Amino acid sequence: MKWFSKRGASEPGWLAVSLQTGSVSFAHGRVASNGKSTISRCGTRAYAGDQGGADRVARELQFDRYQCLTLLAPGEYQLLLVEAPNVQPGELKTAIRWRVKDMLDYHADDATIDVLDIPPDPAGGSRTHSMYAVAARNDVIQECVGRFDAARIPLSVIDIPETAQRNIAALFEPENRGLALLYLGAGHGLLTINFRGELYLARRIEVGIDQITGATGERRVEAMNRIALELQRTFDHFDRQFPFVAVAKLILGPEPESTGLAEHLKASLDLPVEAANLGGVLGFGAGAALDSAGEWRLFHLLGAGLRNEVKAL
Repeated sequence: MKWFSKRGASEPGWLAVSLQTGSVSFAHGRVASNGKSTISRCGTRAYAGDQGGADRVARELQFDRYQCLTLLAPGEYQLLLVEAPNVQPGELKTAIRWRVKDMLDYHADDATIDVLDIPPDPAGGSRTHSMYAVAARNDVIQECVGRFDAARIPLSVIDIPETAQRNIAALFEPENRGLALLYLGAGHGLLTINFRGELYLARRIEVGIDQITGATGERRVEAMNRIALELQRTFDHFDRQFPFVAVAKLILGPEPESTGLAEHLKASLDLPVEAANLGGVLGFGAGAALDSAGEWRLFHLLGAGLRNEVKAL
């Protein structure tokens, strides 16, 4: 979601930044035209005191050398599937705003809205064309910009986790096949399906990693069964909606500790399941050494840092 124009920066690529109370997390990525894309530096730096602490961290790490972006949290926006309006490109966002006005629990004039296209069947077999509309309250956007301005971090773009996850999933895509990626955050999961580098489906699953690691015995198995059931239902629906996309496999994102979920899903789904090996598809610089817990914690920032500037969102 390119809501802001770029500011000058001396370093190529994107620095994805998350500002939390007491800490700043970041990941700098560069997309390669051939060979491996790279994460040159990443990590989390704690600070004491008020927002001035974030300013000090940003100066120490020289964030002003980068074009920076951040991600909205799940509760700060809505991702809405709509039928693409038959209008000229210059009229698209106005038409989308009209289309989603009854889906919002606030007035459409108070929303910042952008769109993600879902390419139709390249063979022309589909009569409908869908899009994702991304809507956030204006005051949420303004508050986000205000926090970055206070920390003197040059914010250029506000993005969302779904597109960040798409960027990582694209690294695992087989040629001309779809790819599903499941990431389990602390309180919920995010399933995305890519095809030819585009996001075709994004769905939140109301089971997080904490419900697995915090359970034992039957309760743990029940949580895994819930995930498997939601995945199978989603794949069945996706097959009907996009019959021209053959999903090759499911990649399971990094976990903070081994849970056995990959093995459980292999036994439950009629689809190959693999654990994500980020080191196999990404180069990590000397300032970006991560263990599995670090990959899990920074996963969406890593994906956001791989933003492809050629694509307009």
